[in-house]
Amino acid sequence: MNKPLRRIAIFCGLLVLALLVRVNWLQYVRADELNANEHNRRVQIERYAHERGNIIVDGEPVTGSVETKGSDFKYKRVWKNGPMWAPVTGFSSQAFDASQLESIEDGILTGNSDQLFFDRTLSLFTGEKKTGGNIVTTLNSAAQKAAFKGLGDKKGAAAAIDPQTGAILALVSTPSYDPSVFAGNSLKDADARQQLLKDKDKPMLNRALRETYPPGSTFKVVTAAAALENGLYTNIDEATKSPLPWRLPLTSSDLENEGNIPCKNASLREALRWSCNTVFGKMSDDLGNDKMIEEANKFGFNKEIFTPVRADASVYPKDNRPQNAMAGIGQASNRATPLQMAMVAAAIANDGKLMQPYMVADRQAPNLDVIYTHEKEQLSQPLSGENAQKLQEMMQTVVESGTGQNAKIPGVTVGGKTGTAQHGLNNSEKPYAWFISYAKTDSGSPVAVAVVVEDGQANRDDISGGGLAAPIAQAVMKAVIDSKK
Repeated sequence: MNKPLRRIAIFCGLLVLALLVRVNWLQYVRADELNANEHNRRVQIERYAHERGNIIVDGEPVTGSVETKGSDFKYKRVWKNGPMWAPVTGFSSQAFDASQLESIEDGILTGNSDQLFFDRTLSLFTGEKKTGGNIVTTLNSAAQKAAFKGLGDKKGAAAAIDPQTGAILALVSTPSYDPSVFAGNSLKDADARQQLLKDKDKPMLNRALRETYPPGSTFKVVTAAAALENGLYTNIDEATKSPLPWRLPLTSSDLENEGNIPCKNASLREALRWSCNTVFGKMSDDLGNDKMIEEANKFGFNKEIFTPVRADASVYPKDNRPQNAMAGIGQASNRATPLQMAMVAAAIANDGKLMQPYMVADRQAPNLDVIYTHEKEQLSQPLSGENAQKLQEMMQTVVESGTGQNAKIPGVTVGGKTGTAQHGLNNSEKPYAWFISYAKTDSGSPVAVAVVVEDGQANRDDISGGGLAAPIAQAVMKAVIDSKK
């Protein structure tokens, strides 16, 4: 080869080498960055280029895909009874990305997950059309319907858990929204999403996971657990050292009870039955802030919970003596999500063992082969089995002859606790109605529930946990029990 040709060959070789280096740099080093770039429309187009896998409840899909015309997005996501399931599924929109399970499980649903590599490779040889895998949830459709119907047009949320496994059985937030109205990428979809974002009732807020409320008197079961675990009291039927009136420490204010109820030196059982603020406020003060925080943390407070959808951290704060006394009755800066309070009820029902809450039971390949199954996991042990059984006795008294009688189910043992949480400047807002509970059958406890109702339409004097929230919890528990028969 003469000299000019050799130079040209070397030059062309260098160009080819540079091209190979550049291609490999983009393909293997920057691939994730480019795929995640919000301006990379190809990723969105590919996401909807084939039918998305489904989210399954009780063996039936609550999602689907339909072909779209006049767009470079071939398929669009649809939901069955979208408002009821939106707090579980989230949304998947051609224009506005995705949320909750639709986002977290996007790799399986689109078929692009590394877990589906073998399935994708096989389809290259078989020529099968690419489809996504399925997400099989732990949800119980009867419980979900009962909670959604019970909340109706009221603002609020409900969460139900299987105490023995941590499986989430119901997760409802109202008012809700239909993800289908902005699943496409048209101006109509954009307008529909804007209307939802502007709505003062915040229908896209998942109140079961992302809203923290003062838990009110439902928190008294945590204070009672702290008292039992720290040996402050051991016998739930012995008189406590609780004067009436009881003055908040370091203040000139007496802590009030709701009405003229028998709280002076009341036993733990009677104090929970009548929901005595004075007894539990003093109990929290006697234990001190550090021990109250320690017990609350064992129930899951002060950290985010992943189901895998993230739930905001509930808060039992570090605070001074009077505020700690108020936090012990579920007021002051004490805040909890409905999921958190369902976890409290579940741990007590499960003899003190708190299981990790989860809502994805299985992941399936497009050919329905199971590629992942959740293994139940114990999150913590907030109280001993003996003390948990004492608390169960106390909560069952609340339902049998106390403030929670609206949660009774014939032939079933039910434990519960009511709450009416004050909030707003000088408690000026209408209170939140709470109820936490569990049901027990011969085979153990299949369900624990927390319900919170923000009923702005009700008269202030008519708002109570026993009146508004307990019937909803009762319907959810009954739905779970009936579905297992």
